[in-house]
Amino acid sequence: MATNYPAWGGLNFGQQQGKIIPNRFFSLTNIDAHPPFLPYGNGRSYGDSCQNTGGVLLDCRGLNHLMAFDRKTGVLKCEAGVLLSQILRLAIPHGWFLPVTPGTRFVTVGGCIANDVHGKNHHRAGAFGCHVRCFELKRSNGQSLICSPKENTDLFRATIGGLGITGLITWAEIQLAPCQNPLIGQETIRFPNLGEFFTLSDESDQKYEFTVAWVDCLARGRSLGRGHFIRGNFINKPAHYPAYGRKALPMPIDPPFSLVNSLSLKIFNALYYSRQATKKSAKTVRYEPFFYPLDSIDNWNRLYGKRGFYQYQCVIPPETSRDGIREILERIAMSGLGSFLAVLKKFGNIPSPGLLSFPRPGVTLALDFPNLGEKTRNLLSSLDQVVSHAGGALYPAKDARMSEEMFRQSFPGTDAFIPFIDPAFGSCFWNRVNG
Repeated sequence: MATNYPAWGGLNFGQQQGKIIPNRFFSLTNIDAHPPFLPYGNGRSYGDSCQNTGGVLLDCRGLNHLMAFDRKTGVLKCEAGVLLSQILRLAIPHGWFLPVTPGTRFVTVGGCIANDVHGKNHHRAGAFGCHVRCFELKRSNGQSLICSPKENTDLFRATIGGLGITGLITWAEIQLAPCQNPLIGQETIRFPNLGEFFTLSDESDQKYEFTVAWVDCLARGRSLGRGHFIRGNFINKPAHYPAYGRKALPMPIDPPFSLVNSLSLKIFNALYYSRQATKKSAKTVRYEPFFYPLDSIDNWNRLYGKRGFYQYQCVIPPETSRDGIREILERIAMSGLGSFLAVLKKFGNIPSPGLLSFPRPGVTLALDFPNLGEKTRNLLSSLDQVVSHAGGALYPAKDARMSEEMFRQSFPGTDAFIPFIDPAFGSCFWNRVNG
């Protein structure tokens, strides 16, 4: 019987996602269902990269065992359905932390590899794939292959950032990062315009492991791109830290309309920008609110109502980033369709091993827009024009409407990737961007 597994972001609520195979172990050659297959983790991708209408979703959340952990070296072996939150509970008491983490800890290791996720420390650590030592990949022909930088190297590179269509990752071995305690010395700096963001980013990359900025995408004129720049480092000395006692706030209902609209955005952005009395503030915080602020609100996506939202994330190369980001913010401000979450970050120069990895040198901007139908899609198409002209790229894990042409421009390694696709695997996203 088919089951509805919606994309978590909300855009595709109610659509058929594919038949679910909820087994803990899969024998792809004996599954009583017809391909295409697609591994399914915790469903936190925003668009259709974790959807497989007409096919089979392999529910990997049962692959949730921590297999081995070397407390001296920080090498962890775990099954692909393990959540990052599980790893943190194990690793932090022993002085280790995730080498790279996205903005939620409720994603699987397999999903992190398939999307080659990035975090606030890309300028220091690169993407998640840079810290994957090896993994097991099951193919539909019955093969179980160990892939690493030295073994089955081409499949290793294709699977990192490969969107789950090169086969099924069953387990992975990753290198964790040392962390004597999960406290972070955080600085927040209010900046008046986009030019100041670039100045702060350039100076912060040398001294701070973690950097990110929130921008007011409704601001215009001299205030275009104003926001808060957040930077921090782990306090690398033994220290007692309090337990994190804050419970996630519930969002228990789906409102009939989006609570994120032009009026609420204007009020929120003005208040949020002015929330800090001084230009700079400093404090010590635990890792949870620093890395995962939205995890403190259960089902926060429901704020956007039943029509959901589009998330849009791009990266603009260094040589065109100033003009490209400025043009994007100007078009958003003129449209009046602001974003509740507008996150600006500079990527570093550390290359990922993945053929289809999104992180690359430049500046990345992530935005959430309420789904207002054609009006929203027209704005996003307008932003595509800016990204394309600037030689930039869009992020598949947060996409629901990228064109085939935009995908090919974003990922020039596509032709090299295609031979490594498992012929029995596929997804709605892959079908969409490949005609």
